[in-house]
Amino acid sequence: MSTATPLDNAPDAAAVPDEPATSDGFVRGLAEAIGGPLGEHAVRPVRSVYGRGFWTAGRVVLALVCITLSLHWVQKFPCNDGAWSGLEQYKYMCYTDTLALYYAEELSEGAVPYKDFPVEYPVVTGAFMGLIGLPVNALGDRAGALNEGQLFYNLNVLALGALAIATVALLLAVRRKRPWDVAMFAVAPGLFLSATVNWDLLAIGLTMLGWYFWARSRPALAGVFIALAASAKLWPALLALPLLALCWRARRMRDFNTAAWTGVFTLALVNIPVLVLWPDSWARFFQLNSERPVDWGTFWYIGANFPLGNDRYGLRPFQWLSDNLPMQNAVSWVVILLAIAAVMLLAVRAPRRPRLAQVAFLVVALFLVFNKVWSQQFVLWLIPLLVLARPKWGAFLAWQAAEVAYFAAFYGRLMGESGKVIFPEWVFVWASELRLIMVGVLIWLVVKEILHPELDVVRQTYDDDPDGGVLDGTPDRDDWPEGWTADDEPAAVPVGVPAATEEGPLSDERPPDGDEPPTPVRA
Repeated sequence: MSTATPLDNAPDAAAVPDEPATSDGFVRGLAEAIGGPLGEHAVRPVRSVYGRGFWTAGRVVLALVCITLSLHWVQKFPCNDGAWSGLEQYKYMCYTDTLALYYAEELSEGAVPYKDFPVEYPVVTGAFMGLIGLPVNALGDRAGALNEGQLFYNLNVLALGALAIATVALLLAVRRKRPWDVAMFAVAPGLFLSATVNWDLLAIGLTMLGWYFWARSRPALAGVFIALAASAKLWPALLALPLLALCWRARRMRDFNTAAWTGVFTLALVNIPVLVLWPDSWARFFQLNSERPVDWGTFWYIGANFPLGNDRYGLRPFQWLSDNLPMQNAVSWVVILLAIAAVMLLAVRAPRRPRLAQVAFLVVALFLVFNKVWSQQFVLWLIPLLVLARPKWGAFLAWQAAEVAYFAAFYGRLMGESGKVIFPEWVFVWASELRLIMVGVLIWLVVKEILHPELDVVRQTYDDDPDGGVLDGTPDRDDWPEGWTADDEPAAVPVGVPAATEEGPLSDERPPDGDEPPTPVRA
């Protein structure tokens, strides 16, 4: 007779995915309402949870993102036909650029992006618009009675939805031990509200491809896809800065240079043909961003419209900057560069080398905080980075609640601009402040965990940095700038094992005869 018990068939602890009800304080508190998390010695249903059944954790998360995207399409349905004569796009909070710009960018007239019309986006986004829009226009010319804008939007929903699902799959691929973290992206209210407001998911999908290849120690492919992402929306180019700081600290500049040069080559390959053939159209994106005034909801907008009481608004220095656009551009860029420089210094001087996701989140978040433009859909930039940098549900949901409040206030403000005042100006300003404060709290929490790595839940699951690729497990050096040069290659010493001792680079001491030397243990 077999004496095996159910626990004999349980998966090894190292192979069991992290359980938020155990590791996350917020989720654990919610779990208490239904009896609390499973105990350490509880028999877990191996076949249905840890990989033998169909509904694995990863597949559940993929199903969740499909549900979220389906609900997003339903939420945007009142605007689906483009008949916005009664302010339906604001009343139902369903406005989307992807439908409006089919007409504004003259795709409805068969205009080829850049060649016939100066598209206001970088070239990969323009190409994406054209690849969908021009066949729709050709079909409309043949079919006659066809709502081209509606078809264009729905095809974009399918394409951008596929990119969102691919993003979830890539996040799961780099977080195999923490699949439930990715549910934060899959069910995020920001994704539900903003998935197809613009083409940001195109840049996010390409960025996550680059992220995946970097995590798999393929720096050349990482450079290619991050460059493609930066040619769709400019912000992914910021990821070069965290890679530079961390590779410098880890003395892996050769790998950084590989990614950088392949990225530069890809940028040139994609952009130079358009730049040479239609230079004015190529430069339109940069021209518009230079000429664009301070956007609603930004740090600068809050200062220029801060409620002072008695129906008075605005702090004079911010109002002066808003009225002097060249100075506003200069000041905002100086502040952004100073903030990013502080993050770079933190990356090279922190007690332990930060994880790539932590530094990347800080750089992109600070760019948003001090940029003069902060569109409603930019929330999508931060969600996957926060999932990777600090996968804790409490602060994440608080931030998402602030984003939902801002989203509602934003559409109320649009109604007011259209002649139907919903609430006074201070309501929108306070909603903007709430969003700004919550992003600031997230920045502070990530910095805190960089300075106190024992608080980092990802490092409680992984030895070092699961996204780090060539950085993962590389010996750390925090004696910058003294004592080492960027071109030095690191020795193959595991993380947590000193690279040198007081006696020299390696101790000559040997154990007594018959004793085995101790085995190094990874930190």
